[in-house]
Amino acid sequence: MSSNPIPLSPSLRAGDFVYVSGMVAKDFFVGDFPKEVDSTLDRISEELAKHGADLSNVVKVGAYLSNSLLFNEFNEVYARRFGDTRPTRTTVVVDFAHSNVRVEMDVVAYVGS
Repeated sequence: MSSNPIPLSPSLRAGDFVYVSGMVAKDFFVGDFPKEVDSTLDRISEELAKHGADLSNVVKVGAYLSNSLLFNEFNEVYARRFGDTRPTRTTVVVDFAHSNVRVEMDVVAYVGS
Protein backbone atom coordinates (compact mmCIF):
# COMPACT_ATOMS: atom_id res chain seq x y z
CA MET A 1 0.00 0.00 0.00
CA SER A 2 1.26 3.48 -0.80
CA SER A 3 2.42 5.75 2.02
CA ASN A 4 0.76 8.68 0.27
CA PRO A 5 -2.58 9.70 1.77
CA ILE A 6 -5.66 8.99 -0.32
CA PRO A 7 -6.75 12.28 -1.97
CA LEU A 8 -10.27 12.59 -0.55
CA SER A 9 -12.19 14.02 2.38
CA PRO A 10 -13.55 11.47 4.85
CA SER A 11 -16.61 13.71 5.16
CA LEU A 12 -17.78 17.18 4.29
CA ARG A 13 -20.82 19.36 4.65
CA ALA A 14 -22.41 21.00 1.63
CA GLY A 15 -25.35 23.17 2.62
CA ASP A 16 -27.84 21.06 4.57
CA PHE A 17 -26.17 17.76 3.62
CA VAL A 18 -23.24 15.80 5.02
CA TYR A 19 -21.45 13.40 2.69
CA VAL A 20 -19.38 10.60 4.21
CA SER A 21 -16.91 8.85 1.92
CA GLY A 22 -16.72 5.08 1.73
CA MET A 23 -15.74 3.67 5.13
CA VAL A 24 -14.47 0.23 6.08
CA ALA A 25 -13.90 -1.25 9.53
CA LYS A 26 -10.95 0.11 11.55
CA ASP A 27 -9.67 -3.42 12.06
CA PHE A 28 -10.13 -6.66 10.19
CA PHE A 29 -12.51 -9.10 11.85
CA VAL A 30 -11.83 -12.32 9.98
CA GLY A 31 -14.80 -14.61 10.61
CA ASP A 32 -16.91 -11.99 12.43
CA PHE A 33 -18.84 -10.18 9.73
CA PRO A 34 -21.41 -8.54 12.07
CA LYS A 35 -18.54 -6.97 14.03
CA GLU A 36 -17.07 -5.67 10.77
CA VAL A 37 -20.39 -4.05 9.85
CA ASP A 38 -20.69 -2.53 13.34
CA SER A 39 -17.15 -1.14 13.13
CA THR A 40 -17.87 0.36 9.71
CA LEU A 41 -21.01 2.04 11.06
CA ASP A 42 -19.03 3.27 14.08
CA ARG A 43 -16.61 5.04 11.73
CA ILE A 44 -19.51 6.55 9.80
CA SER A 45 -21.06 7.72 13.09
CA GLU A 46 -17.76 9.37 14.07
CA GLU A 47 -17.67 11.29 10.79
CA LEU A 48 -21.32 12.33 11.11
CA ALA A 49 -20.72 13.57 14.67
CA LYS A 50 -18.07 15.98 13.36
CA HIS A 51 -20.96 17.75 11.62
CA GLY A 52 -23.52 17.49 14.43
CA ALA A 53 -25.31 14.53 12.88
CA ASP A 54 -25.89 10.86 13.62
CA LEU A 55 -27.35 7.81 11.89
CA SER A 56 -30.88 9.17 12.33
CA ASN A 57 -29.97 11.97 9.89
CA VAL A 58 -28.92 9.56 7.12
CA VAL A 59 -31.10 9.71 4.01
CA LYS A 60 -29.00 7.63 1.56
CA VAL A 61 -26.68 4.66 2.02
CA GLY A 62 -24.37 3.02 -0.48
CA ALA A 63 -23.47 -0.47 0.75
CA TYR A 64 -20.82 -2.60 -0.92
CA LEU A 65 -20.47 -6.28 0.01
CA SER A 66 -17.78 -8.73 -1.08
CA ASN A 67 -20.26 -11.60 -1.40
CA SER A 68 -24.03 -11.83 -1.90
CA LEU A 69 -24.18 -14.50 0.82
CA LEU A 70 -23.44 -11.74 3.37
CA PHE A 71 -26.66 -9.88 2.52
CA ASN A 72 -28.84 -11.33 5.31
CA GLU A 73 -26.19 -10.86 8.02
CA PHE A 74 -25.61 -7.32 6.79
CA ASN A 75 -29.34 -6.55 6.97
CA GLU A 76 -29.56 -7.81 10.56
CA VAL A 77 -26.83 -5.43 11.78
CA TYR A 78 -28.09 -2.62 9.55
CA ALA A 79 -31.65 -2.90 10.93
CA ARG A 80 -30.38 -2.96 14.52
CA ARG A 81 -28.17 0.09 14.04
CA PHE A 82 -30.61 2.22 12.02
CA GLY A 83 -33.68 1.24 14.04
CA ASP A 84 -36.82 2.90 12.73
CA THR A 85 -34.77 5.12 10.40
CA ARG A 86 -35.07 3.69 6.91
CA PRO A 87 -32.81 5.64 4.56
CA THR A 88 -32.79 4.85 0.86
CA ARG A 89 -30.10 2.32 0.03
CA THR A 90 -28.27 0.71 -2.84
CA THR A 91 -26.45 -2.54 -2.10
CA VAL A 92 -24.02 -4.04 -4.59
CA VAL A 93 -21.52 -6.88 -4.59
CA VAL A 94 -17.99 -5.77 -5.47
CA ASP A 95 -14.40 -6.97 -5.55
CA PHE A 96 -12.31 -5.13 -2.94
CA ALA A 97 -8.61 -4.36 -3.38
CA HIS A 98 -7.90 -5.83 0.07
CA SER A 99 -9.08 -9.43 0.46
CA ASN A 100 -10.02 -9.01 4.15
CA VAL A 101 -12.54 -6.22 3.48
CA ARG A 102 -16.09 -7.54 3.19
CA VAL A 103 -18.13 -4.35 3.58
CA GLU A 104 -17.76 -0.66 2.72
CA MET A 105 -20.43 1.98 3.13
CA ASP A 106 -20.90 5.64 2.21
CA VAL A 107 -23.78 7.83 3.35
CA VAL A 108 -25.52 11.14 2.80
CA ALA A 109 -27.16 12.79 5.81
CA TYR A 110 -29.59 15.70 5.92
CA VAL A 111 -28.85 18.19 8.70
CA GLY A 112 -31.16 21.06 7.74
CA SER A 113 -34.24 22.17 9.62
